[in-house]
Amino acid sequence: MEKEAAPPYPGPPADYGGTAVTAQPGFQPGYQPGPYPAGGPYPPAGQYPPGGQYPPGQAPGMYPPPAQVSMYPAGVGPTITTVVINANVTEVPGQVVCPHCQEQVLTRTVTDNGLLTWLIAGGLCIIGCWPCCLIPFCVDSCKDVHHHCPKCNRLIHVYKRM
Repeated sequence: MEKEAAPPYPGPPADYGGTAVTAQPGFQPGYQPGPYPAGGPYPPAGQYPPGGQYPPGQAPGMYPPPAQVSMYPAGVGPTITTVVINANVTEVPGQVVCPHCQEQVLTRTVTDNGLLTWLIAGGLCIIGCWPCCLIPFCVDSCKDVHHHCPKCNRLIHVYKRM
């Protein structure tokens, strides 16, 4: 089998009767921008200090540190207030600072029947599963969790399921 030669190129596109293309306003035909300016955006070579001799606290390419300005008169300082934010405790004991005795403790958890427990039990009764309606009262993951301080035995947080 012999290869056939490709058909010849048909030539330039045909004139379809459209309008001639005109130059855009502000366009200068034949204008060619020259090379970039000699200096460019960078300072000329030799303007940097010799290697490793920068002012203290200032490295190449870094801004100098801002000036330190005090907002208070001499001898008067701000009042420091310590705010303790307890981590979000959920169904497991958590490390918190007790707001009552100010001790850092691992909470003691106690489960108690809450709204979710009663809703599940009521729903099971309504749909006819009355023998199963007591199951939510035996499952800890359906109950609310009370976090107590093990040192002063006071309530710290209640994690409500619903």
